[in-house]
Amino acid sequence: MRARPVTVTPWQRLPAELAPAMRPRLAAVVDTVAAAVTELTPEFVGIDDPKFRADVRTAVDVALQRFLDLVGTTEPALPPRVREVFVALGAAEAREDRGPQALLAALRVAGRLLLRQVGQALATVRPVDAEALADCADAVTGFVDELAAAGTDGFARQLREQSGEGDRARRQLGELLLVGGAGAATVAAAAVRAGWRDLATVLPVVLPARQARDARFRFGTDGIVVDRGRDAVLLLRAGPRTTRPVLADALHGWRATVGPALPWPQVPQAVRLAELAATVARTGGANQGDPVDRTAVFAEDHLTVLALHGHPDALAVLTGRRLAPFGALPPTQRAGLLRTLHSWLRHWGSRSAVAAELFVHPQTVSYRLKRLRTLLGDDLDDPDRRFELLLVLTVADPR
Repeated sequence: MRARPVTVTPWQRLPAELAPAMRPRLAAVVDTVAAAVTELTPEFVGIDDPKFRADVRTAVDVALQRFLDLVGTTEPALPPRVREVFVALGAAEAREDRGPQALLAALRVAGRLLLRQVGQALATVRPVDAEALADCADAVTGFVDELAAAGTDGFARQLREQSGEGDRARRQLGELLLVGGAGAATVAAAAVRAGWRDLATVLPVVLPARQARDARFRFGTDGIVVDRGRDAVLLLRAGPRTTRPVLADALHGWRATVGPALPWPQVPQAVRLAELAATVARTGGANQGDPVDRTAVFAEDHLTVLALHGHPDALAVLTGRRLAPFGALPPTQRAGLLRTLHSWLRHWGSRSAVAAELFVHPQTVSYRLKRLRTLLGDDLDDPDRRFELLLVLTVADPR
């Protein structure tokens, strides 16, 4: 048997009798195909929405009407009005956050049923041999491929539009956070538009401008990158991806400075601290031979130096970090423990000296020190932590 030539309009080989044979039963076929699409497509099962079912039936009706119009012609599969129906379907799938596989699965179901209906209708008017069945299969497959292409185009268009809207919303939120001073309601609304619900603590990372693109790709919607010309700031919501080990690994090889994680109203201060820490670290690192250009700098490591240089934001953050364990205590108990800790640090752990200074019994000092060790743990034995505690307590109570 001589092979038929391949054509981009395989419906031209369908016999002219097919359309008249199918049209009287078209309404029933539409109902059958629409019901099968909603029942046999896994992602559509359980959607109890009359509008969704009506939209499916409309799409099936438009597609089958067009298929019958194509029988015996060399016309392109989808004129603009029909194509837009399936472009809109693909866009709707993206808006509903269903992947393109749902629409493609639905089209496969529809295609199988359409091929069965075409074969049955054709058999009522003429014998159906293998060649005729092959022609029907080619026509249905080619037509469904065109529908799928239209739906995929709509899906991609919607994603691009949403991405553009998301990018604009994230830029707006990033600028509000960096500038500071915006009201809570304004920032909360911007955060919702950007997909950052429950915005609380934000961690900034200052980067060279050339790394902004890589940061957008690497952190995706978890981060907001704001270009500032001379550099860029990556804003991250505090969470699993912002722990120090994870960030150190993610930023390895970048000339990055990680600011302290602070409540969102304090983002400008956190960025400023990151910038100051970068200056301290680069200068100190150069003197010590550290490969600072390949290792992320963490502002947390330089708060003490910045506080000693008179930067109030650094002192405020350091105070918050070191005295956090006392935050839940009643005010009177907290004040007594902090006075005891301050005296103990200044007197190098002499309980008798602490008791004499505070006019309390040495046993009272012993009790308070046990409580302090419960609250502070190993920090009481760490020289750096002890110095930081002494610094913040001296500023708070300069005597």
